[in-house]
Amino acid sequence: MVEFDSRSLDALFHALSDPTRRAMLQTLSNGSHKVGELAAPFDMSLAAASKHIKVLEQAGLVRREVRGRTHTCHLEALPMHAGLEWIRHYEAFWRGRLDALEALLRAGDATGTPPTGTPAPTRKETP
Repeated sequence: MVEFDSRSLDALFHALSDPTRRAMLQTLSNGSHKVGELAAPFDMSLAAASKHIKVLEQAGLVRREVRGRTHTCHLEALPMHAGLEWIRHYEAFWRGRLDALEALLRAGDATGTPPTGTPAPTRKETP
């Protein structure tokens, strides 16, 4: 199994677990934005938006540039790759399980009998 940095993954998935932060990342995927621009679509203060951005920064997903009183945020998408690789590991696991299940079900269909361990369907008597 591929080894993953648990703290980085924890920070990544924590950051992605909130719909506001995901929306901010979506906005940043179109280019850099000021904190006020990121906060505008939401009913929140600049301080609240800044807290969300701090979580994104801790996950490495956002880089904040400060010039005077202006804070501009930039998307840093590379950390998402680790999350994608973690998910891909489990995708391969489930794909193998589902492929085995499909083969078992197809084998049952070909013989007209249910797979081993599966009870045969019963007919309900109509009164």
